[in-house]
Amino acid sequence: MSTTTNTPFEPKTPAGRITNFVDERVGGSGILREFGRKVFPDHWSFMFGEVALYSFVILLLSGTFLTFFYDPSMAETHYNGPYIPLKGMEMSVAYESSLRISFEVRGGLFMRQVHHWSALLFVAAVSVHMLRVFFTGAFRKPRELNWVVGGVLLILSMAAGFTGYSLPDDLLSGNGLRIIDGVVMAIPVVGTYISFFLFGGEFPGTAIIGRLYMLHIMLVPAMILLMVGIHLFMVVIHKHTQYPGPGRNDRNVVGYPLGPVYAAKAGGFFFIVFGIIAFISAFFQINPIWNYGPYDPSPVSAGTQPDWYIGWVDGALRLMPGWLFNIPMEWNIPFPWGVNTLSFNVLAPALIPAGIVFTLLFAYPWIERWVTRDNREHHVLDRPRNAPTRTAIGVAGFIFYCVMWAAASSDLIATHFQVSLNDALYWMRALFFVGPILGFIISKRVSLALQRKDREIALHGRETGRIVRLPHGEFQEIHAQLDDYKRYKLVGYESPVPEEGAPNENGIVTKKENLRSKLSSFFFEDRVAPATPSELAAGHHHEEITSSADDDKAVTH
Repeated sequence: MSTTTNTPFEPKTPAGRITNFVDERVGGSGILREFGRKVFPDHWSFMFGEVALYSFVILLLSGTFLTFFYDPSMAETHYNGPYIPLKGMEMSVAYESSLRISFEVRGGLFMRQVHHWSALLFVAAVSVHMLRVFFTGAFRKPRELNWVVGGVLLILSMAAGFTGYSLPDDLLSGNGLRIIDGVVMAIPVVGTYISFFLFGGEFPGTAIIGRLYMLHIMLVPAMILLMVGIHLFMVVIHKHTQYPGPGRNDRNVVGYPLGPVYAAKAGGFFFIVFGIIAFISAFFQINPIWNYGPYDPSPVSAGTQPDWYIGWVDGALRLMPGWLFNIPMEWNIPFPWGVNTLSFNVLAPALIPAGIVFTLLFAYPWIERWVTRDNREHHVLDRPRNAPTRTAIGVAGFIFYCVMWAAASSDLIATHFQVSLNDALYWMRALFFVGPILGFIISKRVSLALQRKDREIALHGRETGRIVRLPHGEFQEIHAQLDDYKRYKLVGYESPVPEEGAPNENGIVTKKENLRSKLSSFFFEDRVAPATPSELAAGHHHEEITSSADDDKAVTH
């Protein structure tokens, strides 16, 4: 009788023993085994989320370096550094420490610019990633909550950018704070009290830089990290979306495993993003605070523009007229305790456009699901052309944003192009209303035209530009047949039809159902049905001939 003894595994190297010690206590190998098998599809448009993540990591690293030298104090001092034009000038300690980082700390200016450029890239990558998710329909069930998390991340990225933008306490950032103070004070009744509390007294007060600093390095980054963690957790739980193609459906994911393929690719891509940011930071100057000088609230300055992600709010303020059809946009309203001024020309552009954008952004997944009555899970993405109404809505919203963004530079447009400032604003006010409508109509027509072209190519093949003469004298163009993969891409999508309002248990079509029916017609009335298998097999392709001049590809005429 023999017995077998299971001896525990003993690594032979010090690194192996340390790894085995940690694994036995935290179960790391099980976690890596589970996540390492996760499959991710491969497409260039998925990289925008990675760019956002990597630029945020660079933000944390460069921001940590800057905190070692920055002093968030609004105490007054006199500059005594090496930059001669500001020598002896009175300024805040915050501005003086920003100049010291730029001119006296080794690598300080480079790290400031790395921080600024990576902040711009972070917001841009989050924005483009959200656009990609919207246009491809990746927000549909079960990812509605992840879409909301992305919207919160977008708002937090703007908040992080604005709080950091204001920290140098130079003339440019001070003007931005002055605009925020004006918006806050426009709030009826309580606006002045909120401003007094926020700034620690009359603007600019003595506390705002320190408070923004705490928000910028603690609260906002912590919330962003929380949202990023929730977002990645949901990506793992729901599995990754993928573009349509042969063998791809809502029940599988076609791609490569996280380990080692995507782990290696992600590591390399991080250093590519870091290298590009470092190159731009080294050769392209941004935010030269020494040219602006310290903030002084007494003079009125012009020509200042905020960073691009806040520019649309500033542009909305510039577009709002003080009078509308001979009606003033500012009223003095009597209250029992005194007269309060309602500055609708400040309050409306600061709150209404942003309210419209973010309300529709957060609500859209549920709006589309209600209109389509589609409660299925979707893991295969739409080509934007195959959802023409959704694409048109996205383009209209994008134009709505871009007009306000351009309006933030209305003064520079006027000076650089030698046009009247008022004329530039009049045109932008017209585009504010007309631009989204035109964008909706044009983009929807373009999407439908592309669908029709796809249908023709799927049925008849690709035009080659070669003309042949048949024996009976007829001239026809040679068409090259598509391979199965390309043909599937052109026909493998759904094209819903408008639905009538469904009656309730009493046989009555309610007002809510009538509204849903009208919206369904709005979404799907204009449609191009994809070519069906029976149509593809019904002889639309004529006799095949082989052409040695065309690399022996099968062609038809």
